[in-house]
Amino acid sequence: MKSTSRMMVVAAVLLVAAAAFVMPAAARAVVNGDTIFDYESGLDLTAFAANGNQLAKYTDDDPAKGQIFSIPIANAASLDLTAIDLQGNYGTYFLVQNTLNKVYIRDPTVVFGAVLENDITSSIAGKTVTKNTPIAFQFDATEVGTYLTTATVKVELKTPGGGVLTEIPDRLGVLQSFTNHALNAPRTYIRNIDISQLEAGTYSAQAKWQTPGGFSDYATNSNSVSFTVASKEIAIESNKENVVRNNPFVVTVTGDSKTNYYLYIKDASVAAAQYPTIKPGQPSVTITNVAFAGAVDPAADTLANGERATVAGVYVASTAAVVATDAGGKRSIEFATTSQTDDKTFTIKVVDPSDASKYDEVKVKIEEGEVTITAEGAGSYYLGEEVKLSGTNTDSDNVYLFMTGPNLGDGNGVQLNDVTKPASGGNYVQRAVESDDTWEYRWDTAALANTGSVLDAGTYTVYAASNNVDSNGVNVDKSHLSGVKYQTFSVVLKSPYLSLDDIGAVVAKGDKLKLTGVAEGKPDQVQIWIFGKNYRLLGATASVEDDGTFEYTLERADTQNLATGQYYVVVQHPMTDGVFNVFAVAPGSTTVFTISNDWSLTVVDLGGLSASEGATALVDMINSPNCDDTYRKVSFNLEEAWIRIDSIGDKAVGDKFTISGTTNLAVGDDLTVDVTSASFQPTSKDEATSFSGASGTVTVAEGTDYNTWSFDVDASNFKADQYSVTVESVDADVTQSATFNVLEAPATTTAPVTTAPVTTAPVTTAPVTTAATTPVTQPGFGALISLIGLGAVAVLVMRRN
Repeated sequence: MKSTSRMMVVAAVLLVAAAAFVMPAAARAVVNGDTIFDYESGLDLTAFAANGNQLAKYTDDDPAKGQIFSIPIANAASLDLTAIDLQGNYGTYFLVQNTLNKVYIRDPTVVFGAVLENDITSSIAGKTVTKNTPIAFQFDATEVGTYLTTATVKVELKTPGGGVLTEIPDRLGVLQSFTNHALNAPRTYIRNIDISQLEAGTYSAQAKWQTPGGFSDYATNSNSVSFTVASKEIAIESNKENVVRNNPFVVTVTGDSKTNYYLYIKDASVAAAQYPTIKPGQPSVTITNVAFAGAVDPAADTLANGERATVAGVYVASTAAVVATDAGGKRSIEFATTSQTDDKTFTIKVVDPSDASKYDEVKVKIEEGEVTITAEGAGSYYLGEEVKLSGTNTDSDNVYLFMTGPNLGDGNGVQLNDVTKPASGGNYVQRAVESDDTWEYRWDTAALANTGSVLDAGTYTVYAASNNVDSNGVNVDKSHLSGVKYQTFSVVLKSPYLSLDDIGAVVAKGDKLKLTGVAEGKPDQVQIWIFGKNYRLLGATASVEDDGTFEYTLERADTQNLATGQYYVVVQHPMTDGVFNVFAVAPGSTTVFTISNDWSLTVVDLGGLSASEGATALVDMINSPNCDDTYRKVSFNLEEAWIRIDSIGDKAVGDKFTISGTTNLAVGDDLTVDVTSASFQPTSKDEATSFSGASGTVTVAEGTDYNTWSFDVDASNFKADQYSVTVESVDADVTQSATFNVLEAPATTTAPVTTAPVTTAPVTTAPVTTAATTPVTQPGFGALISLIGLGAVAVLVMRRN
């Protein structure tokens, strides 16, 4: 009985096991908008699809456009993508039967890496590590790690002998497994891998899919990563593989705790100045410029001394040192580079003095930097302007500026701020490079005049160089740039100029006089000179704005007090040097009218000259070859202000017309116009007013001979009457009046309307019996007799009178 029961239990267990063996894996439920992967199977789409439906990928993901690829859904409860060759058509798939439903199909990918355990940002791919260095494996599976977190991979480690490992022992003999690693996040790791028991040599590692089965069978495995396990217990690594010269880099030696090691740059067959150098003053780093000696293993001295950098048999200074590791077995050493450091790969080696077989080395590639130059603006400037030059320099700590141009120096360049000094003589503008590799120089072209330099308008080339000597030690200039990083920028320098806006031939007394114009070259100010009858305004100044414009105003009170007549205006520009070479001895004085200049002791008194002679004397002095200033001159007549009204003529009630006129007031002045009925008079409050008219303000507009004004009138509400027009300046003391009549509107005459006869086709109707009507008597001959009688009576009356 017991035997039978036992057999039944065993049978039941076997049945359960068999059922579990044949039971398919649970289907993955997929809803609208989910992400699925190629090579997945058992996908349950019943949440939005049915058997016989179809998924389709459309052009531009637009269901209104053509299909690119389609997937039939034979079994919505278990879609198997391993049975379908997607041919790389990954992306958005819409349910054809209802395009509001869709899924995203992706290619399952994983990117593999090997990094340092103590610094997971540092890859060891292609590098060497010691057996004492713990490492980590890194897996980047952004999409799988987000949407299919049950997927797993294994790492296969190919040994130097060709074997494949998925687990390795640590120093205690405990196995470290690299299988069934879940990609449950976009980036995952297998951490703290002990490689102390690995044999020395180069290893290759790769992540391979394990689950789901479709991934394992069909999906592409990761990239392979190779690294070398050092044959000795010493290592060296650099914080930078590539270094732009003139920047430092750091190497770190890893070895036994508190142990001395030899560190040196291997010979690279370059000049002494072209090697990187060990920075002095670093703790536990003793620079040696003589041969290594006294090693426990004499072979270490021989090895190191035989490989060190030398020039003509002499060790290159600051390229070797004895370094001591700290308690953690590490020591970092900083190297410096300069703009003269050769752009090539240097090998830095560390050797254990106690065992010459223990060593390691690292390669660092030194690269040339770059120099750039540009200028604020469009590259075209006026002499006298400040030109902002700027750029970058990743090759050195300083930038050296010089320029070339027609007939400058020896043709190979001159100093930027003193064109009398040639670059070949070592003359440059030197600017320090900031910590962000930028530099800047504000070139004041006006200051060139102070150096005795002569720089005409033209096109010039500005050089920005990373060094002041070339690879042969010759001063840098246009012809000597070998081994020097540089860039050029062309600038066009133009002569400053002065323009003066038209002020009109006539100015009315009491009106503002505005002198405006443009002074290019960015001078701080221009000088204003005005000459008139018994009037002098000498050397007044007007500030120049950033856009080159200036304005000087004689106010209304000023012109009101001036005598009528002709006036002469001179506007003076200081040109490139920003200095007025001709000036008033007492600017603004009402008693001292002398002028002088900065190249002689000549003084000219303009007080005793007429207005035209005074202006001519000033212009003659500015025209001197000793003066670089320029000027513009203009004249105007100052007149009593007047306003004229054009003839208006008679108007009718209801007319719309314009009252216009001319004036010598300035364009833009305001005039008030009043049109008033002559019948306007005071009335009692119980009387209806008979006033009608119009009023308003108009602006003076520019005319041909004189300026003009106009005022529109609508006489719809006017009464027939005589009207007066008064036009008055708002600012100047001037008024003008005129009159005109408004007549009753003429009666409207309506012309007779002639209607063309209308011909109507006859209509045939059934006979109708009509009642008799009384005929209407029309005027005829009897009426004519009556009219003749009346006429005879009228004649008799007239004769009697």
